[in-house]
Amino acid sequence: MKLLGKVFFLIVFNTICVNSMAQDNFPWVTVEPFGTLNDGRDVQLFTLRNTAGMTVEIIDLGGIIVSLHTADAQGNFADVTTGFDNPQRYFDGAGSAGAIVGRYANRIANGRFVLDGVEYSLAQNNGDNSIHGGLFGFDKKIWQAEFSARRDAAILELTAVSLDGEEGYPGQVEAKVTYTLNDKSQLVIDYLATTDKATVINLTNHAYFNLNGHDAGSILDHEIKINADQYTPVDNESIPTGEIASVTNTPLDFRNAKSIGQDIDSNHQQIQFGSGFDHNFVINHEAPGALSLAASVYSPASGRTMDVYTDQPGMQFYTGNFLRGDLVGKDGRAYERRSAFCLETQHYPDSPNKPGFPSTVLRPGERYETSTIYEFGSRPSDN
Repeated sequence: MKLLGKVFFLIVFNTICVNSMAQDNFPWVTVEPFGTLNDGRDVQLFTLRNTAGMTVEIIDLGGIIVSLHTADAQGNFADVTTGFDNPQRYFDGAGSAGAIVGRYANRIANGRFVLDGVEYSLAQNNGDNSIHGGLFGFDKKIWQAEFSARRDAAILELTAVSLDGEEGYPGQVEAKVTYTLNDKSQLVIDYLATTDKATVINLTNHAYFNLNGHDAGSILDHEIKINADQYTPVDNESIPTGEIASVTNTPLDFRNAKSIGQDIDSNHQQIQFGSGFDHNFVINHEAPGALSLAASVYSPASGRTMDVYTDQPGMQFYTGNFLRGDLVGKDGRAYERRSAFCLETQHYPDSPNKPGFPSTVLRPGERYETSTIYEFGSRPSDN
């Protein structure tokens, strides 16, 4: 009870302090209840706002981005990420929408990997494979939250512990994810993790975007440019073959901007395997680990733009091919096939089983640190 009282005091104290800044036209953070899970755990909703009026709503369940409101070319705001009004909908399964994904984002073949001569078995929650951390990954955790604001940014810091053996992964991992909404209309996501035993780790955020609005339907008109000369081909279960291939003369060449819909129904084998785009791109970096532009997206309808920067070697581009309309989200919107896209910065899928891929091993005494920036803006639209 003393601990709960302290947490409540911190929330109230922080709310008073941060809201007082809003009176001076500073960025601010507020907190309010979001609902209760069936197991009785309460979920809190944090709203980050910058001085331009952009807002991001995040819950402590899974660090999930519930909404993101940004302006179009005429200055009108709309929510451009999918989400749900009920925390249980996220917990029961919502395609990892908006969530912190870990311990290992994307797929690990056959739910197995060998590290230092020991084989580890994971939950097989994607056919025979493991995906996005297993049955109860980081998206199902209630993260501890602290929030603050400074003159140019609103900040939410989330921390969680993953115990040794959780979902089959070795080592106790302590993770921290910091969301910062600044006055450049950038949502910055900083990831940090340490371990007490050798393990593998690959964290990302799995937000689904539609720059016309979360309820606007098809994203096939969006134009996208991806800063990648290569990608990692997959087999018919979306497991990388181990090859790193050129995008030249394939539908996966986005080095010049083109509409998502232009080649999405190509008869190219890779497109057939993914039922559209669902591939990891090898991001061009001036130097390994340098923060670089990974992708730029533009909506001709709304004029909204989104640029993605990352220090990670890869980025998964997914076009919502397996959305079926059975997930009913905010405002009663059913999310149909290809009504949203994901740009998930990451290490390559199945890296623990692919010696030729950049390593995802984290050892005691090391720090896993990575940053991603989603920057929003607008330019004249076609409307």
